[in-house]
Amino acid sequence: MPAELYVGTSSWAEKALVDCGRFYPEDIKDTPARLQFYSRHFNFAEIDSTYYALPSKKNIQRWSDSVPQGFRFTVKAFALFTQHPTRLSSIPKSFHPGLPENVRKKARTYYKDVPAEVRDELWGIFRGALKPMREAGTLGAVLIDFPPWFVPSTANREYLAHAREFLPDDNVIVEFRNRLWVDGETDAASTFDLLRELNCGFVCVDEPAGLKTSFPPAVAATAATAAVRFRGRNAKRWEDKKASTLERFDWL
Repeated sequence: MPAELYVGTSSWAEKALVDCGRFYPEDIKDTPARLQFYSRHFNFAEIDSTYYALPSKKNIQRWSDSVPQGFRFTVKAFALFTQHPTRLSSIPKSFHPGLPENVRKKARTYYKDVPAEVRDELWGIFRGALKPMREAGTLGAVLIDFPPWFVPSTANREYLAHAREFLPDDNVIVEFRNRLWVDGETDAASTFDLLRELNCGFVCVDEPAGLKTSFPPAVAATAATAAVRFRGRNAKRWEDKKASTLERFDWL
């Protein structure tokens, strides 16, 4: 059976895409209308907002209802679940009393600092919110996007298995940002074996090679769902923190 190919952008509401004036007609002003227009040209979109805040079932339902049959979304996992520092304000206030006092005093927190019972409930909210897409068949995958300091270690491999347990019925794709995961044949084989064992897809990247902050061009199919990020090869602006999205990824 031939594989289905889905092509799209990191977000239909990405500021650079909206502001460039070269894609959306001038009379399309709101996010739902943009999604409907976008879905006539692409069959895939990544939802980035779920990284910054837990999604609501209402929004997930609305987005799912706005696209035609055959369209797929990849939903980014909430920042807390990806080992990134997470704004305390993005964790629902009803959970704040269950957090340690030293955590409540900080603007940001990490997964390890949140009690297990709170983490489990947050995972439940995230997974439950995706139900409309899951039932409609519009949920392509959940993306777990790890930070550069998430290096290959026993603890981090165990964490990936831990995270997978909370998404038992979903396609999960994993993006690493630290080259040590694939730095050499032995390391790469170990990483790909782990992903196959957990039934997680590997996110391949096409980006400037050889830079301190770039990821090697490793390729592997470790699950039924695979993903490729085409970030271009604009090495000159890749590490320029002042560059806009259009400048950094200007490669067409």
